[in-house]
Amino acid sequence: MDRHVAVTGASSGLGEAIARAFGAAGDHLTLVARRSGLLEAVASAFAGRARVAEYDLATSDPAAWLPAAEAAFGPVDVLVNAAGCQVIAPFADVTPAAADEMTAVNFRAPVRLVRAVLPSMRARGVGAIVNISSIGAAAPPPYMSDYVATKAALAAFSESLGAELRGTGVNVLTVYPGPMNTPMGAAGLRTYGNAPSARMMPMGDPAGLALAVLRAVDRRRPRLTYPRGYALMRWLPPPAGFLVSRFGPRPVTPSTPGTR
Repeated sequence: MDRHVAVTGASSGLGEAIARAFGAAGDHLTLVARRSGLLEAVASAFAGRARVAEYDLATSDPAAWLPAAEAAFGPVDVLVNAAGCQVIAPFADVTPAAADEMTAVNFRAPVRLVRAVLPSMRARGVGAIVNISSIGAAAPPPYMSDYVATKAALAAFSESLGAELRGTGVNVLTVYPGPMNTPMGAAGLRTYGNAPSARMMPMGDPAGLALAVLRAVDRRRPRLTYPRGYALMRWLPPPAGFLVSRFGPRPVTPSTPGTR
């Protein structure tokens, strides 16, 4: 389709899967993450249509990579905020540094990046912004207080902005993934040991979510929940939140920050 699609967290997990889906559709890609080797591996599948921006979004200026990206491929047509980090542990055991990193990567960076690309999108009357939140924003599980707070903030920002931009030509897609078969998802599951309630949670496929995101962007949808079975948690948050808080698994060992 020859759009310029910028994807954060593109080195692995959901970000990588989404980048590959847009690349397979014929778009130009700017791949943003800290691990250049993994980014280069993704970019190699789309020679001449993908560039790597090795960058840490937790820095004070998460949009510093953008001017070079736009010089190479033109204004960003689709921004996908997929980078994320997570710690699963009792609140008292989460260090201030880890909490600050989740806030910076999961919320501050997406907002700053939207602020950077939106003026051009509005001037052209076309564009798409994809914000990857979490189903935990609707039904917050215990032992993820900092993480779900950042994802709930991102969801509220995204839904509000989407309503504000209706009719401008710029569409905002808010994505609510459930547990996913990603490195971060696997790291999260390991913290619960062999808890039956953890093993019973339906796990989503990153490639499946990536194709759903691609279709939702093309169809200008406002939100997407994946896997679909988790949609009830967003529409019925009080009972879903009760069940999650009462019967959700407890971590055996704290997780370390992980990237989708």
